[in-house]
Amino acid sequence: MTRVFVYGTLKPGKVNHARYCGDRVSQSIPAQVRGQLFDLSLGYPAMISGETWVQGYLLDFASESVLEALDRLEEYQPHRPGHQNEYQRKEVEVFDGKGRSLGLAWTYFMMRQKVQQYNGRWLASGEW
Repeated sequence: MTRVFVYGTLKPGKVNHARYCGDRVSQSIPAQVRGQLFDLSLGYPAMISGETWVQGYLLDFASESVLEALDRLEEYQPHRPGHQNEYQRKEVEVFDGKGRSLGLAWTYFMMRQKVQQYNGRWLASGEW
């Protein structure tokens, strides 16, 4: 099983969910991770490292192959230097709404410099 935490266009009901996740998701759970969430001038969000809560969903997939499609969407290639990627894929601990651990999952972070380049506006609520 592959687990992915999503907080933007991949959330259920958002523009990229049906195409990239859709019927491949075996379970979708409201969840949160530690970070800082920004609304970018490009029409989608980005998360950087931080200590506030970022709201989203923990998605369970039967196959790891889903990561290849998500990596393409997020412009992430694991073998190139980080500054050349749009996002970085990292494994993080995911929590439910009461702060109880749900285990580890993959998610996508953006470097702070890129968030600034894209005129990111901090979302204090942690929700996009």
